[in-house]
Amino acid sequence: MVKLIKDALAGRTRGLVGSVIDSSTSLLQKQSHDIVRFAIGSPAEEAIPTAVFDDLAPKVLTADAFDYAATEGDPRLREALLDLLSTTPDATTPDRLTITAGGMQGLDLFGKLFIDPGDLVVVESPTYTNGSATALSYGAELLEVPTDDDGMNIDELKAAVGRAGREPKAIYVIPTFQNPSGTTMSLDRRLRLIELARSWNSMIIDDDPYAMLRFEGEEIPSIRSLADGDPLVFAVRTFSKIIAPGLRVGWVDADRELQQLLINAKQAMDTCTNLPNQRLVAGYLTGGFLTDHLQTQRDRYHQRKIAMQQALAENFGADASWTDPDGGFFIWVRLPGIDTQRLFATALAEGVAYIPGQAFSPSHRFTDALRLCFASTTPDRITEGVARLARAVDHG
Repeated sequence: MVKLIKDALAGRTRGLVGSVIDSSTSLLQKQSHDIVRFAIGSPAEEAIPTAVFDDLAPKVLTADAFDYAATEGDPRLREALLDLLSTTPDATTPDRLTITAGGMQGLDLFGKLFIDPGDLVVVESPTYTNGSATALSYGAELLEVPTDDDGMNIDELKAAVGRAGREPKAIYVIPTFQNPSGTTMSLDRRLRLIELARSWNSMIIDDDPYAMLRFEGEEIPSIRSLADGDPLVFAVRTFSKIIAPGLRVGWVDADRELQQLLINAKQAMDTCTNLPNQRLVAGYLTGGFLTDHLQTQRDRYHQRKIAMQQALAENFGADASWTDPDGGFFIWVRLPGIDTQRLFATALAEGVAYIPGQAFSPSHRFTDALRLCFASTTPDRITEGVARLARAVDHG
């Protein structure tokens, strides 16, 4: 980079670490050979309701749909979403709801409103790459807290904060079918997390994009609902996982006192979320399509999770371990003694893609782990993909 330009860069650019996950999209598009794609956390291609959108488009994409929208969201979508949420424990009110350009904008808005350079932000370990990267982009200092099958270890959280010698500004969690592990935070830990956050006056970023995709097990109340409107909880949601990621439509549920600040911050970003896509989502919700769609996807993803676990057992047996999610998209695999970052090139040559475990830790932990997405791949292709992964391990 030319020195003159480098000297002109803002200090915060040092925190722009990018995303291995998003970069893999470009990498895979450049490949010419057949690849089983376990890397991207995306719904199955056949799960995207394109036929419904084709039917809805001429009805909802009228001339005014191509104008600017209200920053807080198009009234049609806001009303439809409020109606949807009224049937769940996450029922909310208009003054708490702000429509965003996907869940990622919700995370960015939180950073813009709350994170000052040097603030301590707790993240799960492992955690969602883009979430931790957003906090870093605002100058946060990250504190990783380990997880297990019941989510973030709250005892470890308390101890880690004690060692840090200061209370965190925020605690970032993906409590349900976590990305990347697929695990779910237990009810007891959710309640303890809320209690600790209140004692520290720390915000909780409740990032929960997968909760509607539970295919087995007992539903656990969201952190947002358990906190009963506590202003310390900032809930981030999205339609990306339950309808289509390309829509880039999500929402934030936050204390009503924050709404004008959220509007102000969003107006300095993009003015408004894509209005045609808001209208498509509103039409989809008011048309009553979501309930059957979700049930179809739950059944489909359950079958695919089972297929992936069976393939892992057949190809790796006791040489690997993996999580057993009750919903969502992901299985987290540990391959003791294998550097999954180094393995990636061999696996790609064999025709299978995944995300190495180091991508999910700001300090590059989990060198022997990888994330596999089962949602976007058919059972027969899952079987083939895991076999290719096993061959890559043998050749590596």
